[in-house]
Amino acid sequence: MLSEARILIVDDHEDTLYALESALAPLGYRLTRATGGDAALKEVLRGQVGLLLLDVRMPGVSGLDVVRYMRGVEQTQHIPVILLTGFGPDAELTSAAFHLGVADLVMKPIDPWALRTKVRYLYDAHARSLALEREVRDLRVRLKDHEGREDHKDHKDHDRAEHPHARRVPAQADGAKDRT
Repeated sequence: MLSEARILIVDDHEDTLYALESALAPLGYRLTRATGGDAALKEVLRGQVGLLLLDVRMPGVSGLDVVRYMRGVEQTQHIPVILLTGFGPDAELTSAAFHLGVADLVMKPIDPWALRTKVRYLYDAHARSLALEREVRDLRVRLKDHEGREDHKDHKDHDRAEHPHARRVPAQADGAKDRT
């Protein structure tokens, strides 16, 4: 359930992690941190991540590598991602990020108010989307159960129609005629 989901903040600099946590704390969401791409992937694959704030350039596994992997895994492909970069505007990075379905690319230093607004919107929209998916699945199950009961009822009615003698009253054994 998304209400238990966390926002995963990933950056290789401790001061940036602290600043992001401070900026997002007023929202009241559960926050988790990771200091690299490998750790981020482990957290995401454990589940219960409702949004990912992810630094683009980190040693080892980059932010874009994390997103590429996530988009290839069914359980993580729809988690919203905000990429963070401190290296200024970069057309190639922007193109790659949006091609991977990243929700936003934010430049550091970050405006806390703008970040909170984006995070609240994306997290809540993702929660609504998951709730609707759950509701559709539940309705499909109920429909399938209902159709199964109707099919079972139709088979019973069909069986009765095909075998009318099954409920017949036995004929009189002495050959007496009906006196009505």
